[in-house]
Amino acid sequence: MNAIIVSDLHLGSRYFCYQEFERFLKSIPQDYELILNGDIIDNPKAQLAPPHQSILHLIKRFSFRQRVVWVQGNHDKGFVTNGFGKVNFKSVYSIGNRLLIIHGYDFDEIMPRNQGFVKAFRLMHNLRVKLGARPVHVAEYAKKWKLLYNVLRKNVMTNAVNCALENGFQTVVCGHTHYPEDRVYNGVRYINTGAWTEFPAFYLKVNGSTMSLKSIDTPLDTHS
Repeated sequence: MNAIIVSDLHLGSRYFCYQEFERFLKSIPQDYELILNGDIIDNPKAQLAPPHQSILHLIKRFSFRQRVVWVQGNHDKGFVTNGFGKVNFKSVYSIGNRLLIIHGYDFDEIMPRNQGFVKAFRLMHNLRVKLGARPVHVAEYAKKWKLLYNVLRKNVMTNAVNCALENGFQTVVCGHTHYPEDRVYNGVRYINTGAWTEFPAFYLKVNGSTMSLKSIDTPLDTHS
């Protein structure tokens, strides 16, 4: 089976690379399944700007041509899915017994237990931007706090790998951390597809029995 997996588009966010994603979406070959691994929407209660709304329409039209799976993330909660083409909405998805696809928020034991710190961090970040700092997504700013950010990444990875081991999967794919990586941990391959709020964005290409994490400046080559 062939598939393209992306995560964390955050439609509605000023940082979503919508032009790059539109070109990317139109380049996916018809024999590839598209898997959207969570946090596709930034805020389901907010009105989308026309360019971001057009991306949703493209995904809907895409689903009539080839299979689309939307694995819901924490930001997607509350998004109305009725009448959304032929998109398959899932809480978790798998390809055979070798690839488990889950957004990753449920593996995060750091942020849900420290909401006071998270809110204060966001306020500080927003204040920096208002004072003239370069506007970036809060996740990109958080990466400057390397020690804390690495704790979050490892927590998500460890719990994701444990889940894969418990359920007999060889590989687990997550998003959530906004940090693209591909590594082996405790004998399980852990892949994170990063986010489309920073450039370059990443995607996972599944071609038969091979999987490779690529940046969007790498052309889709269906022969490799």
